[in-house]
Amino acid sequence: MRVGVVGHVEQVEFAVVETLPDAGAVAHASHWFRAAGGGGAVAAVQLRKLAGEATLLTALGSDGVADQLHRELTGLGVTVKAALRPGPHRRGFVHLETATGERTITIMGSRIVPRGDDALPWDDLSDYDAIYFTAGDAEAVRRARAARVLVATVRAHDALKEAGVELDAVVASARDATEHHDTSEIDPPPRAIVRTEGAAGGTYTTSTGATGRWTAHDPPGPVVDAYGCGDAFAAGLTYGLAKGDTLERALDLGARCGAHCLTGRGPYAAQLTADAQPDSARRSAS
Repeated sequence: MRVGVVGHVEQVEFAVVETLPDAGAVAHASHWFRAAGGGGAVAAVQLRKLAGEATLLTALGSDGVADQLHRELTGLGVTVKAALRPGPHRRGFVHLETATGERTITIMGSRIVPRGDDALPWDDLSDYDAIYFTAGDAEAVRRARAARVLVATVRAHDALKEAGVELDAVVASARDATEHHDTSEIDPPPRAIVRTEGAAGGTYTTSTGATGRWTAHDPPGPVVDAYGCGDAFAAGLTYGLAKGDTLERALDLGARCGAHCLTGRGPYAAQLTADAQPDSARRSAS
């Protein structure tokens, strides 16, 4: 199976604090670390763990941060294909609350995204079983549509709206105000609109009018860190659709990926692997 991501990556510095600081307060971190972050990176690593390999088509700046991101993602088993942009790469800072595992994110710099006219291996995507799209221009969406399955985050709404291609699924958070885009503006209508609700599971609506819910999975251990759970969910959904699962089964796999991600520090420590999938899911992937 060939799967991948078209999207973005940023270097994120994490600080673990007892509680999120109020205005004017001083927070003391118990520990801290850096990792490749952003939806494109998190989803690409999750897909690699499910499928055995995954490719990230992205864009990187021209500084040492970009070099570090390339090395880190390659070390995590992702094949990185990147267009180069002059200037510093985007960074972020995340407070992680010990008590709840909740994260609060601050981003520094403009998002650096792949474009359809970049010298990337776009033509290879016609051989891919699935692509998850997190960021890029409209032409990048059109090039990504060459894959058999194309899932996208609603955060790329403007590019999806302009591209004018049919998507297999669009994923949005029902609880994040920044993701409350009007999906009716995406034409043709996506085959499924998926809205996540965290521990409450979520809902879906298909282009044929069918509706339904899925149930969240209980985390397989204590909740540690919510960073990356939504992107792990979307990667699981993408992988499930790629291997021919029904939408309901693919959503269940996505929910399992999100639950596993909650139990590790940082986005990669506890992601679901192929060996940890239910027996029925492993059989259908083989």
